[in-house]
Amino acid sequence: MNFKARGTIAVFLAVIAMSCLICAAQDVPAKVNANWDKIIFTSQTTPTLQVVVNPPLQRGTPVHDNAFASLRDLGADYVRYVPWLPYPKLGVAELDPPKDGKTSWDFSAIDPMTIDFLEATKGHSVILNFSTIPQWMYKTDKPVPYPADPNKVTWDYEQGTELRDSSMKEVADYYARLISWYTQGGFTDEFGKRHESGYHYSIPYWEVLNEVDFEHHIDAETYTRLYDEVVTAMRKAQPDTKFVGLALAMETNPHYFEYFLDHKNHKPGVPLDFISYHFYAVPGADETPEVEQFTYFDQAEGFLKTVRYIEAIRKRLSPETKTTIDELGVISADDLAQGEPGHVAKPIENSYWNLAGAMYAYLFGEMTKIGIDVAGESQLVGFPTQFPSVSMVDWNNGKPNSRFWVLKLLHDNFGPGDKLVEIESPSASTPNNPYVYSVAFVTRDGKHRVLLVNKRNRTFDVTVTGANGGQENYVDQMTGFQPPASAKLSSDSFKLRGYSVAVVTLP
Repeated sequence: MNFKARGTIAVFLAVIAMSCLICAAQDVPAKVNANWDKIIFTSQTTPTLQVVVNPPLQRGTPVHDNAFASLRDLGADYVRYVPWLPYPKLGVAELDPPKDGKTSWDFSAIDPMTIDFLEATKGHSVILNFSTIPQWMYKTDKPVPYPADPNKVTWDYEQGTELRDSSMKEVADYYARLISWYTQGGFTDEFGKRHESGYHYSIPYWEVLNEVDFEHHIDAETYTRLYDEVVTAMRKAQPDTKFVGLALAMETNPHYFEYFLDHKNHKPGVPLDFISYHFYAVPGADETPEVEQFTYFDQAEGFLKTVRYIEAIRKRLSPETKTTIDELGVISADDLAQGEPGHVAKPIENSYWNLAGAMYAYLFGEMTKIGIDVAGESQLVGFPTQFPSVSMVDWNNGKPNSRFWVLKLLHDNFGPGDKLVEIESPSASTPNNPYVYSVAFVTRDGKHRVLLVNKRNRTFDVTVTGANGGQENYVDQMTGFQPPASAKLSSDSFKLRGYSVAVVTLP
C-alpha cells in the first residue's frame, strides 16, 4: 500500500469517526433548566385556527356535527372564517350584476355554515373574511361562469386584474351590505329594496380580501386604496368592527409591508388594526416521509427570519398595528397536483399529522418570543380535491386529528399574559440535544410550565429540572387522533417520542 492510499484511508476513517461523534452528540439527552425568577418577555400570542368554507362543513354531513362541536369546545379567540373562491355559491352573495331593477343577492347557501360558525364561536372574537369579490365586478373579455351546484369545485372563478368601477365604490358597497346582513338585520340593495336577515351578531374583526398577491394579482398601491374604500364603507355600517389588512400568500416582498403600513398612504382616519400573512411548508414531490421532517423545520426556520424582518418594518412604521399570521401549516406536494385531470389523492401517513402539529407548536413558541399577536393554524377541514393535507379533522367523520389536539394542548396551557423565562444555555462541554425544542413560562395562574417539541421521528431522553412530581400532557403518535394524554412524572427525566408535543407542569 503506497503512502497516498494510506493517506486517503486515514482521511476516510477520520471522517467516519467524526460523523459518529456528531451523531452521538446529536442524540445526547435534552436538558431543560429554567431560571424561573428571570422573566425575559410577556407573551401576547394567541394560538388559534382558521375555518375555510367547504361542502363537508354543511349541515347533514358526517363531518358537520363533530367539527363544529370541536370548534365550540376549543373556545379559541381570533378564529378566522373564510368563504373562499373554489365554491362561489358558498362564498359570494351576489353572483350576477344588478340589472333591470333586480339583484341576485342570495344567502341561502351561505348562511347555514356562517351561522353555525358564529354560534360555535359565540363569546369569542372572530375574524370574518368573505375573500372573493363577485367576478362580474372585474373586467373580462366575456362573463365568467360559475357552477350551478354549490358543492362543485372550480379553480377558474377569479379572473381579471382591473375593476370595472375604478372608484372601487362598487366593491366597498358590496362589503358594507355583507357586514350589515350579519350585524344590522339586513341591508338596502342597489335599487333601494330592503333585504331582511334578522341577524344581529357581533363581528369584532373583518379581514379585507385574501392572498391579494395571488388572487387578481393586486399590487400594494391598488390594495391599499381598495382597503381604504372597503373599510370606510364598512365602518359606516358597523362602527365597532376592527380590520385586518394584507393577508399575503407570500411574505417575501417587503414593498407590500412598507407601503401598506405607512400611514401617509392611507386616507385620514382609516385604521390599521392588524396585518396578516401566511406560511406553508411545502416538500419536494420526490421527498419521502423520512425526509420531510428536515424540510418542514428548515423552511419554518427560514420563515421565522422573515417574520423578524417584517416586525422590524411594522414597529418602524406603525407600532400600534398588531400581527396575525393566520394561515400556518403544511401543504403536501400531492395537494399541489389536485387540480390536474384524473388526479387521485395519495394516502397520508398518520405520522404526518404529528409532524405537522409539531411544526406548528414550534412556530407558536418562536412567535411568542418574537411578539406576534395571533398564530393561526390552517385549517379545520380539508379533504381530497381541497387540500386534504391541511385538515385538522378526519374528513370522513369530522373528528379531530393530531394537529387539532396540538392546538388544543397549546390553547389550554398557554396564552397572552404568560411570562417567558430564561432557559440556561448549554455549554461546549455539555452539549444539548438540538432536536428537542423547549420554551418555559410562568403562566397567568402562576404555574411553571415547559413546552417541548420533538422535531424528529425518534425518541429522545429529556430532563426538566424540578419536574419530578409534576405532570406531562402530550400529543404523539401513540395518542394519534385521540385527545392529549397525561402522565404523572416520578422523575425529572422521561422519554419524548417522535414528533411529540408535550407540556410539562412542575409541581
